[in-house]
Amino acid sequence: MIVKGKHYRTVWMRDGVVYLINQSLLPHNFEIHRCENHIDTARAISTMIVRGAGAIGATAGYGMAQVYLEAPADDPSTFRDFVRKGRQLLESTRPTAQNLFYAIERVSIRAGEYSDPDEARKAALAEAERIAEEDVESCKKIGEFGSSLLHNGTRILTHCNAGWLGFADWGTALSPLFYAKRQGKKLFVWVDETRPRLQGARLTAWELKEEGIDYMIIADNASGYYMKRGHVDIVIVGSDRIALNGDIANKIGTYEKAVLAKENGIPFYVAAPTSTVDWKCKSGDDIPIEERSMDEVLYVRGKSEDNGVLSVSIAPEGSKAGNPAFDVTPAEYIAGIITEKGIVKPEELYKLKPEK
Repeated sequence: MIVKGKHYRTVWMRDGVVYLINQSLLPHNFEIHRCENHIDTARAISTMIVRGAGAIGATAGYGMAQVYLEAPADDPSTFRDFVRKGRQLLESTRPTAQNLFYAIERVSIRAGEYSDPDEARKAALAEAERIAEEDVESCKKIGEFGSSLLHNGTRILTHCNAGWLGFADWGTALSPLFYAKRQGKKLFVWVDETRPRLQGARLTAWELKEEGIDYMIIADNASGYYMKRGHVDIVIVGSDRIALNGDIANKIGTYEKAVLAKENGIPFYVAAPTSTVDWKCKSGDDIPIEERSMDEVLYVRGKSEDNGVLSVSIAPEGSKAGNPAFDVTPAEYIAGIITEKGIVKPEELYKLKPEK
C-alpha cells in the first residue's frame, strides 16, 4: 500500500509493540496507532481500529506473541495461566472472523512446543511474522489469479472493504483490481457505501483513489438499479469465514448483492485465502454472527467544516436498532472462490484442504 509515496503495511510489530493504520480515522486522517501490550491489541481489534479478515488475523497473531512476551517467567504455572487468559481475551474480540482464530491457534501451537519461556517467546514471534508474510503472499497470488477475470473496461461492483487495509497488504476482493491495473487494464468500480460503518465509502474509495482506479460511491440500495441497467459486469467481495460447503460470511448486505447478481445474470465471486476457510464448519448455518452496538446504526460519524470529527444522531431519540455485522451467502449464488491456490467452484473447495 502506497500512502503519499511511502509504502505501508496495515499492521506490523517492532520491539514488542504492534503498529496499526488507524482505520477508524480514514479517509480524513492518516494515523499510526500503537498497541503497547496484548490488551491494547485486543481493544484495537474489538473497536475496529483494525478490521478486515487478514488484518485481524495478522494483528491477533502479533497480539498472541505479545501475550508470550508479557507472561511472567518465574513460575511455569503462572506463565501458562497468563497465556491462557491472554488467548481468551484475544479470541473474544471478533467472533465471526476465522483468520483471528487461525492465527491465535498457530502461534499458540508453535510456542507451546517449548517449555522454556524464552524459547516459547522466540517461537511465538517467529510464527506471528510468518502468518503476516503468508497473508501478503497469498493476497498477491489472489490478485494474480483474479486479474484473469478482468478485462479492459470491466465494471466491478464490490461491497465493504477487502483491499490493502483488510489484510497485511494487497487485500483480496481488490487485489485482482490492483494487479490488473499494473497490467495496464482500465477498470471502473461501483463502491457500495456499506452501512452502517461505511467501509466502502470511507476505505475502499480511499484505496481506489490512492491507486488511481476510477470509481463511484453508491448507496447500498442502488446496486440493483445499476445491475438491472447493465452497468455491472462482475461482483467481487471478500469473506470473513468460509464453510466447508462453500457458504460464506461477509459484511452485512453481501447476501443481497449475491441474490441481485444471480437474478441479473452477473457472476458473483468471493476472494479469500484458504486461511479464511473453517474446515470444521460444515455450512453457513454454523457460522456465528457478531451483533454490534446499536449506536453504529443510530449515529453517523463524519468530518465537520472545521476538520473535526463529529458523531451525529440520525434517528428519533429512544429508537432501537438491530446491527448484525455479517450475513451468510449460500454457495449456490457464488460463481467461484478466488484463492491463493487458484479459482475454484464452491463445491470444489474441499480439494484445497491442507493435509495434516
